[in-house]
Order: sequence, then C-alpha cells, then structure tokens
Amino acid sequence: MTEVFSPWLERAREYGLLMRLHRPIGILLLLWPTLWALWLASGGRPDPLVLLVFLAGVVLMRSAGCVVNDYADRDFDPHVARTTDRPIAAGRVSPREALALFAVLCVIAFVLVLQLDLFTIGLSVPAVLLAASYPFMKRYTHLPQFYLGAAFGWAVPMAYAAQTGSIPPVAWWLFLATLLWAVAYDTMYAMVDRDDDLKIGVKSTAILFGRWDRVIIGVAQGAVLAILLGIGIHQGLGLFYYLGLMTALGLSVYQQLLIRYRDKQRCFQAFLNNNWLGAAVFLGLLLDLWPFF
Repeated sequence: MTEVFSPWLERAREYGLLMRLHRPIGILLLLWPTLWALWLASGGRPDPLVLLVFLAGVVLMRSAGCVVNDYADRDFDPHVARTTDRPIAAGRVSPREALALFAVLCVIAFVLVLQLDLFTIGLSVPAVLLAASYPFMKRYTHLPQFYLGAAFGWAVPMAYAAQTGSIPPVAWWLFLATLLWAVAYDTMYAMVDRDDDLKIGVKSTAILFGRWDRVIIGVAQGAVLAILLGIGIHQGLGLFYYLGLMTALGLSVYQQLLIRYRDKQRCFQAFLNNNWLGAAVFLGLLLDLWPFF
C-alpha cells in the first residue's frame, strides 16, 4: 500500500516545497496587515466568515505567489546559491506543473471570495493580477519591492470592503504603510542576494539604493510607524496600541543594527524579524479593541 501512494506523497511534498509551506514567513508577513485591516475596520469584532475567508486566502495567495515566482525565476534560480535546490530549478517539478498548481490555488481562493459581497469579489481580480505579475517585475525595474508591497497591501482595501462595504481614506493610509513596510523588509531580503543578482542581471531596490540602502530602509520604517501613529490618533486608539507601536519602533532599531554591516546572514535575520514587528502591532490592536478592556 505504501508503494502505491509513495509517488503521490512525493509529488505532494514537492508541491509543498514549491509553495514554501515549510517557510511560513511570507504567510505571516501577508497575514499581519490583513489582520490590522480587519480589526480596524470592524472595531475589533470581525465577521467570522470574513475572517475565515481572509485567513485561508492569505495562505492560498502567498502559496500561489511562490509558485509563479519560481516559474518566472526558473532560468535564474539555478545560478543563485540560495535557490538552486528549489523544485523547478532542480528539475523535480516541471514548469507546466507549476502553472497548473498556480491555477488551482487561484481557483480555490476565488471560490472562497465568492462567499463575500460583489464589491470584494471585484477587488480580488487586481489581487490575482498583482500576484501573477510581481515575479516578472525584477526583469524590467529596480522597484519590484514596491510592486510586492502593492500586492501584499491589496489585502487591506479588500478587508475593509468585505467588512464594511466601503474603502475609507484610512484604509488607503494603511495600504501605504503596508507597501512601505514591504519595501523595507524586502530590501533587507534583497541585500542577501545582491551579489548574485548583479551577476545575473536581476534588479532590486537593494541594487538601486546601493550604499544608501540602510538610510532608505530607515526612512521607510519611520514612515510606516508615523502612518500607524496617525491612524491610531485618527481612530482614537489607546495605550495598548501605542505600546505595540513602541515595540515596533524598538524592533526597527534592532533591524537597523542587524543590517549595519550588510552581512548576508544578519540581513536575513532582520528580514525574518519583521514577523515580530507585524505581530506587535496586531497584538496592540487586539488588546486595545478587546471588549473586556
């Protein structure tokens, strides 16, 4: 019996690796601003169906993004030390299989969105287009990190639309904060691959910013915190939220210390540390809007 299912289990394992399910950092970085938006839009009481759809959507769309990213980078990944063992680069999954898997993930995500209102369904179309086109941007522009920020940030207006039926100005400010946050942490990530990217012709903000990379990352981090502070004041949030922002500020300083000498391992640690920054902001929101406080 084991021999019968073994090939299927091996394919499932390779597809899981292709979707990066073993590395959930991307899911978490997409999850936190989605939860920020849902909690702010609902006053701390998101609709259970909306919450469930968005939680599943985060996993599905991040997985789909990883699949199409590896498809787009199939000629680059064999030449980058960090990516040589990815399933497509190593020849364990074919490009055609990857496209089929991407389509299946998008269809499942769309079926989930169909449980929501027409406005949110309409907003899901740009979300798919952003996710599908992002991996190709690094060929044409040094600003793919901004495009990634737009792709990740699009969950914010969608969350407001699903929860309230509208997209108020505060949602677009939160979208901007999410975009700039992605620019900061994905530039840290791109600093890890900068040498390899220069050799193979891949573009990134890490290459564009050059010796100003740490300064521009710091400016982006400051802008994110300033926007979140402004949102807190506008929404009348309280002590717990601002404690969350203070924690995020401390983590931003820590990340700057990590990338100070541009050591690849420490730059990657700084990138990963952004999970805790996003969690700190959400925890502050969660406690501040908790009905029993």
